[in-house]
Amino acid sequence: MKDTRLTNGYSQKYMAYELGWKSRSQYSKRESGSVSIGADELIAIAKILGYSKDEVGYFFD
Repeated sequence: MKDTRLTNGYSQKYMAYELGWKSRSQYSKRESGSVSIGADELIAIAKILGYSKDEVGYFFD
């Protein structure tokens, strides 16, 4: 997830904003694995990064 975010030139702050969260730390905790990502969150993150919900499996390769 981090590599794709960086490839797209997105900051953690940008991702948090796009997800409607108030702080970057909410996104950072999920990206680092210290907080589990919910299915709906994963789909939303994938869409921001340019993937369809059918391509979400990419993150598990």
